Amino acid sequence: MTTSMPATPFADPAPAQRLERAAAALAAHGFTVEVLDDAAAARVRIKELIPEGVSVFTGASETLRLSGIDEDINSSGRYESVKARSTTMDRATQLAEIWRMIACPDVIVGSVAAVTETGSLVAASASGSQLAGYSGAAARAIWIVGAQKVVPDLGTALRRVEDHCLPLENERAMKAYGQPGALNRLLILNAEPHPGRGTVLLLREAIGF
Repeated sequence: MTTSMPATPFADPAPAQRLERAAAALAAHGFTVEVLDDAAAARVRIKELIPEGVSVFTGASETLRLSGIDEDINSSGRYESVKARSTTMDRATQLAEIWRMIACPDVIVGSVAAVTETGSLVAASASGSQLAGYSGAAARAIWIVGAQKVVPDLGTALRRVEDHCLPLENERAMKAYGQPGALNRLLILNAEPHPGRGTVLLLREAIGF
């Protein structure tokens, strides 16, 4: 006879030891990692990390929205907002140019669905708009990651995406767009081969999905 395992509490922030293990593993894989107390600290740190005037694309992220980082980047006038510029362009005639802008900004800022204690980042997307920049097309990438997204391994990370993130995204998308979300594309970053390119701001608090 078999018994089912209890559901993993994917909404609970990981304790300090697990955060430190994830941070050490990410650093060993070439990512720059900073462990910060909360989203407010990340909001301040982002302003220090990104020079004024550079082009920045923000991936769709509840973490960025809830923290105020999305608004700071796209509405402050401090940066060249790729998202703001793309909304003024004609998608019927300029779609290829829009995708090039999105893929290759000076800096891409976003979050991920999971980070493993073995040093991998897992990002999920319906459109894939942020994934090219995350994987290497953007000159720099910065991810803000809540403590609840830290999981032991890749298998657990994929379960977190499907069992936790997707239902929440479905609910959000239905309210925002009248249609469910979709897990169309999945990106796993196991290492950053270019030192200094990828920065993970790992928070001690839970935020986002």
